[in-house]
Amino acid sequence: MSQQRKSATIREKELRLAIYRIERGKAHTEATKLSVSAVARKAGVTPALIHNHYPSIAEEIRVKLGASSRERRDAARDEMKLEREKTYKLRKELAEATSQIAKLASINETLLLENQFLRATASASNLRQLGTKNR
Repeated sequence: MSQQRKSATIREKELRLAIYRIERGKAHTEATKLSVSAVARKAGVTPALIHNHYPSIAEEIRVKLGASSRERRDAARDEMKLEREKTYKLRKELAEATSQIAKLASINETLLLENQFLRATASASNLRQLGTKNR
C-alpha cells in the first residue's frame, strides 16, 4: 500500500518537534547539532523540502544558529555601503591627484623650455641682451 501524504500542518508540527528534540538532545538520529539537514533527517524528509515548502522553519533554524538570512543581508548591505563610501573618497582623491599632476606637468614643461632657452643664450657668444648697455 502507498503511504498517504501528510498535510502541511502535520508536517510543520513534525519539523518543529524535530527541532525541539535536537535542541534538547533527545534525537534518536544521533544529531547533536541543529541544522536543516539534521531536522530533515529527524523528520524523515529532505532538506530541499524544508527550504522550498517550509521557509519559515528554515529561517527559524538559521536564527537559532545565529545565521539569519536577514542578518547576513543587512550586514552585507552595511558593508557594501561602507565600501561605496571608501570608493567615492578614493575616486575623489584620485581626481584631485590627477588634476594636480596635470598642473605640475605643465609647470615642469614651461620650466624645461625656459631652462633650454637660458642654456642656449649662455653658450652662444654672438648674442646680445636687449636693454643692456654694451661695453
